[in-house]
Amino acid sequence: MPQCSARDGGAVQSETEVDRSAGVLAGIALVFVLNACGSGLNFAGDEEILSAMTANRRTFLKQLGFGAAGLGFISFIPSSSAAARAAGGKRLPRSTPEAEGVSSLAILAFLDAMAAAKHELHSFMLVRHGRVIAEGWWSPYAPQFNHTMYSMSKSFTSTAVGFAVAEGRLTVDDKVVSFFPKDLPDKISDNLAALRVKDLLSMSVGHEKDPTFEVVKHDNWAKAFFDWPIPYAPGTKFVYNSAATYMCSAIVQKLTGQRIIAYLKLRLFEPLGIEGPTWETCPRGICTGGWGLSIQTEGLAKFGQLYLQKGCWKDRQILPAKWVEEATTFKIQQPLPAKPARPNAQNDWLQGYCYQFWRAQHNAYRGDGAFGQFTIVMPDQDAVIAITSESKSMQGELDLVWEHLLPAMKEKPLPTDPQTQARLQQTLSSLALTLPKGQTSSPTAARVSGKTFKLETNNLGLQSTSFAFRKDGCVVTFKDAHTTHPIACGIERWQRGETALPGTPPRLISGGAPKRGTKSKLAASGTWKNENTFEMTWRYYETPHHDTVTCRFDGNKVAIEFVASIGSRKRPVLQGKMVS
Repeated sequence: MPQCSARDGGAVQSETEVDRSAGVLAGIALVFVLNACGSGLNFAGDEEILSAMTANRRTFLKQLGFGAAGLGFISFIPSSSAAARAAGGKRLPRSTPEAEGVSSLAILAFLDAMAAAKHELHSFMLVRHGRVIAEGWWSPYAPQFNHTMYSMSKSFTSTAVGFAVAEGRLTVDDKVVSFFPKDLPDKISDNLAALRVKDLLSMSVGHEKDPTFEVVKHDNWAKAFFDWPIPYAPGTKFVYNSAATYMCSAIVQKLTGQRIIAYLKLRLFEPLGIEGPTWETCPRGICTGGWGLSIQTEGLAKFGQLYLQKGCWKDRQILPAKWVEEATTFKIQQPLPAKPARPNAQNDWLQGYCYQFWRAQHNAYRGDGAFGQFTIVMPDQDAVIAITSESKSMQGELDLVWEHLLPAMKEKPLPTDPQTQARLQQTLSSLALTLPKGQTSSPTAARVSGKTFKLETNNLGLQSTSFAFRKDGCVVTFKDAHTTHPIACGIERWQRGETALPGTPPRLISGGAPKRGTKSKLAASGTWKNENTFEMTWRYYETPHHDTVTCRFDGNKVAIEFVASIGSRKRPVLQGKMVS
């Protein structure tokens, strides 16, 4: 098995590391407890393309460092699940900011700046020199739960292609049409015939615009992709293209007989100790590729650390270093705006695109997904940052990383700062999204509790609703022709549950949506905005999104309005009349 020559900090936490971290953190914990007691606080847990590669497979494999015989890829295939598990670990090592050359005060300033700019963060993890030095989740989000990645999924799909290349199953110069002979149009254009795997990876298919939202309306997404016109020569024009990433997923499945989530299990997820990822699929059972992956925050951080270490993990070369280099270096320039809102050099979406990774300022690169799902790899600083969020300005989030965290990273350890470290730990352990506040009770609650309201005909198929209020919560129940959908809701506190209520959760794209009846986790909290208006927040804490559900009571009638945190399909205002 290949051995890593570079420093490998990201794998199992050794006993020595545990002892060291425990000793440092124990001192911080003592200060933290003393500070908390003294203040009376009460805490509750909760493109320049690289030199041209020849189309010859043997030469290509040799260029990637697999030896003259082109057979070195065999070393990268895990021999068994047990071997894969032995190579990884459950957690990254932990340390303190100052021990790894980062100021705790700077991390606090970063968190304050994010809050001041109203970026809704769900989780944050900072890794320096292979060790986690700051981590936090905004309740009801928590470390054990997956989070929807949106386009951050693309970097994992690219990695699946990298493994397939390493195993000699394809090269990035292979023609895309060669994999799908039954899905091709009757007339194959010259540009379609010329389309290579590398053009899919670099989003330079040659399309005029992204075909994704049209492609997903069909049963056969590959055929729909091939039917879309390609007016430009492949490799010459960048157009963001999630359907192209789907095609990468379909190619890997075609070659391996496995969905990419299964294909990555032995090669990536198990070696890194990433448990429980899920991935949405198309109608034909192929992982959506360009979106649809859900994974825990630490899984994101481990993924970034693997790339920072050039594919090395716990002294094993999990992914070829040559592929890491190939996948994360400049391939094509995004179109420059005619009237830029900021200098192009300060726009992280204009630094060049790679193989499903973005180049970024300060010699960094990243995978990212809609609303602020990030894995930021900073080679010059030996750092990785993982973020999940629902933000309206992803550039704004990156700006704060460059402003606060980047300059805080020093070459040598800093003097210990127990007081500030304790304050940082206190802040990170008590992060929470703001609960809507109003009144905790209303006379209307007693009047409508236990009553059923018959709903007017609606496109959600819901027929009735009822409310059961108690002192610290309520249960709102919807019924359709076949199913009862109860949702437990705390009063100005989160109540965890799950629901398959039609129309939930909000989502950005229809393609890959789970089948009707699939339950989603949610945390619900409600408050009375006035005597006759009960407002609930439903947070789907394995996605970035939430619903605000407003129930307005008027005599024996109720109107229920759903407003999503994103501009997804508008749902009807439910109109109901009391029948019991």
